[in-house]
This record gives sequence, C-alpha cells and structure tokens, in this order.
Amino acid sequence: MTNAIELRGLCKSYGDFALDHVSLTLPGGSIMGLIGENGAGKTTTIKCILNLVRRDGGEILIWGRDNLREEVAAKAGVGLVLDECFFHDSLRPRDLKRVLGPVFQDWDDGLYGDYLDKFHLPGNKLIREFSRGMKMKLSLAAALAHHPRLLILDEATAGLDPVVRDEILDEFLAFIQDEDHAVLLSSHITSDLEKAADYITYLHRGKVVLSQAKDVILDSYGRAAGSAGQLAQVDPADLVRVRRGSFGWEALVADRAAFQRKYRDLLVEKTTLEDIMLFIGKGEAQ
Repeated sequence: MTNAIELRGLCKSYGDFALDHVSLTLPGGSIMGLIGENGAGKTTTIKCILNLVRRDGGEILIWGRDNLREEVAAKAGVGLVLDECFFHDSLRPRDLKRVLGPVFQDWDDGLYGDYLDKFHLPGNKLIREFSRGMKMKLSLAAALAHHPRLLILDEATAGLDPVVRDEILDEFLAFIQDEDHAVLLSSHITSDLEKAADYITYLHRGKVVLSQAKDVILDSYGRAAGSAGQLAQVDPADLVRVRRGSFGWEALVADRAAFQRKYRDLLVEKTTLEDIMLFIGKGEAQ
C-alpha cells in the first residue's frame, strides 16, 4: 500500500521558530490527527506539504510523488479545508460549480449536488447567511466534489457544535473506507481525534514528540500520582513529565503497565491525548 503522505526530516526556519526534522507517515485508508499547541508548527507543516512555503530541508512525498519535482501531479488529488470558509459571501453554493469546475479536472457537478443535499445546504442561499457549521460543510462538499484521494484539514472543526462535528467525522470515516484515500486532520479537539483518528502526530515547538498509532499511544501512556515522599522513590528515567501540586504530584509515564509492575504502591491510570499535551506543555522533566 502506498503511503498518502511521507515527511522525512522536514525543516523550515523563520528565525524565531523552526520545524526541526519533522518526520511522519500517513498510510492510505487511515486518518492522522495532527496535534500541538498554538505555534507548534501544524499549519507550517501543512503549508510545506502543499508547497505554499518552501522548505529548507527534508523530503515530502504525496502518494509517492515529490511535492516539488512533481507538484502538479502530487497536488491534483488533494482536497483542502481550512479553518475559515474562503468563498465570497455574495456567492451561493450553486455558483461554486461554475467557479471551481474549470479549476479541477475531475470536478463532478452531480457529486457536488449530492453533497449539498446530504449536508442540507440550500443551493440558492447566500453564503453570508450561512452559519459557521454550514460554511464548513460547504467547504467540505467543494473539497470532495473533485474526487480527491487525500483530504487535508487545518482546524476545520474548530468552533463547531458537537452534532456538526460528529456529522463531519462520520464523513471522514466513510471517505477512508477506500484504502486509496486518507485524511490529515489538524485539530485542537482531541476527543474527536480519539474517536476517529488511526494515527496521532504531536508537534511541540517545531519537533515531533510522538507519531504513532492512536491506540498504541492510549494503551501505553499513563498518568501516575502520589505523595511528595513517593516521588523521591521513583527513578526519573521512568517519568516523561512531572507536575507538582500542594498535596502531591502527578506524572506522565510512557509505559503504564511496566510502571505499575515496578511501583505497585502508586496509582497509575489511563490518560488522554489532552492529558499528554498538558503534561508535555506544562510539566517539567524530573
């Protein structure tokens, strides 16, 4: 199976910020969640994939094609949805097929109309009258109407209510039933990624902290807690990050089962993607 995206040692420097040898692999037939705090490099990574900014080093392949040497072919099958709908407010959904049809070789008027119906979007209504959720569904309909193999979404579900988010996630899950399709989804809503993603890549200050199958991350990582005296008995090498409080401490551990076997008197619980981000972002090395 060909990988939808391969990043190998991607570097991009802006002086005060840099992507530092970012590597990840998104297999076909899967969804990857790209997480990280604001300014971690998620949008810069996506811009590099789309060749909207020139990388300083590394290699980027889209379905096996280099995104510089074979840019047109590599990007032909990419559908993009950003955090804002960029269609002009004075347009109607029915107008977009005349605007986008000539742009995309594989644009499908019938499929676009099917998505408008599926998402309950009125073709004759001005886009300025749409809610945020309707605008995001319109952007998704337009992205899907040219038969992409790869969907890239940058915070597209931010600010949407749970019902709309769930509807969009269901669409992503249906999309990847074809193993020739894949989704890269940048999002701060980690609960959505826990529900839908197959892989997670976590960027922190321009570096990859982890990039693994979601289930492996959630099955392996844990949150340990104890009193101040108990912390002194724990080998610092067994802790990823520690957060101290008035009545004790809690720590992120990379191997929950092994930690529990070694420290039987300490409480170790399952953790979430949000917990992992908080520990990495606000915790300290032991």
